[in-house]
Amino acid sequence: MTDFAKTMDQAVKVMADREGKYLTFSLAGEEYGIGIRKVKEIIGMMTITTVPQTPPYFKGVINLRGKVIPVVDLRLKFSMEEMEYTDRTCIIVMELHNNAGNIMMGIVVDAVSEVLNVKAADIEDTPSFGAAMKTDYILGMAKAGNGVKILLDIDKVMSDQEIAILHEAA
Repeated sequence: MTDFAKTMDQAVKVMADREGKYLTFSLAGEEYGIGIRKVKEIIGMMTITTVPQTPPYFKGVINLRGKVIPVVDLRLKFSMEEMEYTDRTCIIVMELHNNAGNIMMGIVVDAVSEVLNVKAADIEDTPSFGAAMKTDYILGMAKAGNGVKILLDIDKVMSDQEIAILHEAA
């Protein structure tokens, strides 16, 4: 097999890996998506117990049926303006995988939208924003209607060091 053919095979595999069902949600007027297989459940806002000396985006922990789950406000993690929680604000509970293993984590989002079935042909690569911009947590851009949904690799949104902090706090 030629190098070109190998490269094309790899590109097709990457595209196929990104295809699938995504839970979409809004954050500051933009639409994002997370692979549905990562999502364990969606819950309404509940009491979050703050943990001292943690980063501002780490809202604290919740008790979900006897299990302590760390919660991150995705707006703050992405350096967006903080907003008051509304009746549409919710927590998406998911399972992250990283070098330290698996961890359950909740993310606060403005509102959950829908589950979309995204075809590989509808996913564009992440645009290059230059070397100074960290975008490895973005799987791609899904074309949906006249808009674009940013598909997140939720395992890369949080660094290994940040996940270790969350794991210790929980």
